[in-house]
Amino acid sequence: MQIHFSQWQLRSFHPDDAPALAKYANNRNVSRNLWDKHPYPYRLADAAEWIQYAMQQEPETIFAIASATEVIGCIGMLPQSDVARLSAEVGYWLGEPFWGQGITTSALQALTEYAFTQLGMVRLFASVMEWNPASARVLEKAGYQYEGRLRKSAIKDGQIIDQWLYAMVRE
Repeated sequence: MQIHFSQWQLRSFHPDDAPALAKYANNRNVSRNLWDKHPYPYRLADAAEWIQYAMQQEPETIFAIASATEVIGCIGMLPQSDVARLSAEVGYWLGEPFWGQGITTSALQALTEYAFTQLGMVRLFASVMEWNPASARVLEKAGYQYEGRLRKSAIKDGQIIDQWLYAMVRE
């Protein structure tokens, strides 16, 4: 898959993306806002493993956020199962040099459109760690609505924290 927006694109991962992925993912300011399965430090082997995982998804649910020359971030969704099978949790990160340019918002809008029109999803949701208001702004600018505070719902770096829940539903 490939979707262009401005000078950026959402596209499938390729094995040769590993060096750029490792370069931007190996950043404490990025990893502190992600699940613990995103290691820090983030090494080339971690990037290669992630890319292999992403390339095996069927249907495709994990994408590279890229410039014309390299991967600068990642966005994807985790489809739910059973009675929640028409819902998916979305997640994303972007290399710190690219923050504040609207790239993640555009990528999230593209992913949302793909999920609703190509995969038939009805509800997309995301949780944001309480110390990450920039991620909440990304969701709001992409049209997601705040649904509530999940009190003491996560532990990160030994600290028990609240998360904010955002969602968008297809009408």
